[in-house]
Amino acid sequence: MSQPGHVEVAEPHLPTGAQQSATVANPASGASSDLLPHFQLEPEDVYIVKNKAVSLACRATPATQIYFKCNGEWVHQGDHVTQHSTDRSTGLPVMEVRIEVTRQQVEKIFGLEEYWCQCVAWSSSGTTKSQKAFVRIAYLRKNFEQEPTAREVSIEQGIVLPCRPPEGIPPAEVEWLRNEELVDPELDANVYVTPEHSLVLRQARLADTANYTCVAKNIVARRRSASAAITVYVNGGWSTWTQWSGCSTSCGRGWQKRSRTCTNPTPLNGGAFCEGQNVQKTACTTLCPVDGAWSEWSKWSECGAECTHWRSRECSEPAPRNGGRDCHGPELDTRNCTSELCTHAAPGAEDVALYVGLVAVAVCLVLLLLVGVLVYCRKKGGLDADVADSSILTAGFQPVSIKPSKADNPSLLTIQPDLSTTTMTYQGSLCPRQDGPAKLQLPNGHLLSPLGAGRHTLHHSSPAAEGADFVARLSTQSYFRSLPRGTNNMAYGTFNFLGGRLMIPNTGISLLIPPDAIPRGKIYEVYLTLHKQEEVRLPLAGCQTLLSPIVSCGPPGVLLTRPAILAMGHCVEASAENWSIRLKKQSCEGTWEDVLQLGAEPCTELYYCQLEAQACYVFTEQLGRFALVGESLSMAASKRLKLVLFAPAACPSLEYNIRVYCLSDTQDVLKEVIQLEKQLGGQLIGAPRVLHFKDSYHNLRLSIHDMPSSLWKSKLLASYQEIPFYHIWSGLQPFLHCTFTLERLSTSTCELACKIWVWQVEGDGQSFTVNFNIAKDTRFSDWLVPDEVGTPALVGPSAFKIPFLIRQKIISSLDPPGTRGADWRTLAQKLNLDSHLSFFASKASPTAMILNLWEARHFPNGNLSQLAAAVAEVGKQDGALFSEAEC
Repeated sequence: MSQPGHVEVAEPHLPTGAQQSATVANPASGASSDLLPHFQLEPEDVYIVKNKAVSLACRATPATQIYFKCNGEWVHQGDHVTQHSTDRSTGLPVMEVRIEVTRQQVEKIFGLEEYWCQCVAWSSSGTTKSQKAFVRIAYLRKNFEQEPTAREVSIEQGIVLPCRPPEGIPPAEVEWLRNEELVDPELDANVYVTPEHSLVLRQARLADTANYTCVAKNIVARRRSASAAITVYVNGGWSTWTQWSGCSTSCGRGWQKRSRTCTNPTPLNGGAFCEGQNVQKTACTTLCPVDGAWSEWSKWSECGAECTHWRSRECSEPAPRNGGRDCHGPELDTRNCTSELCTHAAPGAEDVALYVGLVAVAVCLVLLLLVGVLVYCRKKGGLDADVADSSILTAGFQPVSIKPSKADNPSLLTIQPDLSTTTMTYQGSLCPRQDGPAKLQLPNGHLLSPLGAGRHTLHHSSPAAEGADFVARLSTQSYFRSLPRGTNNMAYGTFNFLGGRLMIPNTGISLLIPPDAIPRGKIYEVYLTLHKQEEVRLPLAGCQTLLSPIVSCGPPGVLLTRPAILAMGHCVEASAENWSIRLKKQSCEGTWEDVLQLGAEPCTELYYCQLEAQACYVFTEQLGRFALVGESLSMAASKRLKLVLFAPAACPSLEYNIRVYCLSDTQDVLKEVIQLEKQLGGQLIGAPRVLHFKDSYHNLRLSIHDMPSSLWKSKLLASYQEIPFYHIWSGLQPFLHCTFTLERLSTSTCELACKIWVWQVEGDGQSFTVNFNIAKDTRFSDWLVPDEVGTPALVGPSAFKIPFLIRQKIISSLDPPGTRGADWRTLAQKLNLDSHLSFFASKASPTAMILNLWEARHFPNGNLSQLAAAVAEVGKQDGALFSEAEC
């Protein structure tokens, strides 16, 4: 490139028509003959925007001729616009020339080289070239090479939002918008923009929560990136503990508590809730007040000169203490007496005293005789009664007690009962008796549905004795195969007004969509999902605990004209005196809300819950995410734990591990553990047991005993292992377990015999008798959950036990009030559902609600004949109905 003022001695080759004018125009003035042209104005780089031509200009003095040359070729003289003038300060001639460059001219050489133009001026002394001016076509592409992305960051954490603008000529300038307002680093020291156009927030603040947009612009266009939502969250922190409250009882053993709040700081913008419990309880003992009592009267004193004598007593048997009441009555007693020393006695007083004494002695003898006769009779009658009571209490019942050992006793249990042989059987109704005011009265609400009469057996037996029963129970839990896509914990299907059913295999979780729940003409794709507890944030406060799996059904917001029924297991031993149980639902904003309190009048007709011994059935007209949460009202509240033993299926080394799982007693948790153990290569080595874990704030202890010391030894340093109470009670840690590491003294040792104890301090306990061959014993392998068969989604009539036409006839016959009581109320009574009459009556078709609940409870193994018999009995009360054979 020639620099400005560069002298060319040879005259350039001029464009057509310019050579002659150059010769004629040579100036005659000697003032400018010795000067080379110099440029007062040189052409500058320009950009063509869209199809608009650009103009290049230059001005030189003194100059006789001036022309443009573009990419080495002279521009035609006709394309120049020339102006002549005179410099007023020097009197020298000035020439200025302009040309226009179009987009078509530039595009002709596009890709070969850049388009440039240069101005050439000459005088009689020589020529001078200006700087090159480049002409480029301006553009700005639409797509950013890199856009900022949404992020969630903790407060005071640094944030870098990258932005690489679209390619463009000239290069785009970048600016940032926060909620559509320009970010100015000059005004905010916490913000700066890097040379690579990234936006950096040195320390995230709550005010930095916003939508951020990268904007790129040049002379052609202005482009915006997709907005990136930055959420600055605050994880919750615990405040300090309050002081311990007073003891809950004024006499004897009670409890006291202290609390803390998740306000230091309070979680914001989805920040994590504080881990742990916000309430701690501990046992306390208050000394009971003891009321004072009088000792025996002392002997009478000698008769005094005043013809009186006295006696005394003390308030010392016992003396009042711990705020007890003082003795009531006189401490000193005086009365008249007869004595020879009494000088003021009336005549004949000695005879009167003698007669009075004789009468008193006679009366005392008669009273003693009567008392003796009564005592003899009562002893004889009481002995007979005791013998009768003893025979009743000892018949077929052997009490078992598990107590913690004393510190000086090497054994963990002061009494080691033989739990493998004791069987306790109770025959008769489990309904509460009404003949004693001290008996516990159970309400008839849906919180405690009646279990009915019959024979109920409580077992403490060996694994071999329970094998057949355990196989039968587990075999009924497997009906359906997992979905071919997605996760094993999800089911989905497409449904219309005929309804259907979704099931997650081996979890006890299902969703029943009754006929006509979906409006006619509508088709919904419905899903059912079991959530892992670590995936869903469920805040628990106080004494609350998770009692069920967390289940979602959706999509939320769909219109249902009748309630769907969500079935899921629970692990609570329900009692109105010990529990407050609530159904929680997650809102669209992510917060959990109480939508139903079991046992209380529902605040809305959208939800209802039937709670049974091991499952609950939720009627809901709005799909969403649900969980059952309980709050203990007393230390007698208990949850069911499932205790399961696993060990390696193969043991090539000397070490052998026994894993004892302490799980919430629901099918879904057991399924997850079995799948986990299959991946670890574990096998079941004993029948699972159920333990009732109380809200007594005592930990769960585990120990191993009775191993042959010549073959095995335990590596456990302490006498027992312990799982903290809160880890179990919250229900948010599903796979709690302890591992006992054993070591055999020889690889040839394969027989393992021991006992494993699991108990809660001052609570329930269970024992496992392990007698196992670690090399070849597989007798418990068949007890695991088998592979799922069937399908998790059933659509239309195949999803229901009751044929559709029969169902419609039952509904049309029983919904209207019967003349002799033969309507849906009688059917509910015969199906033991009469505690829910008010809920059924609130619906358009009470009979449909009853049949839907029956379907949810009894699929797929329900006895349709029993239902038909109940319907037929209702029909016998009204001849207009149908017979059992017709059902």
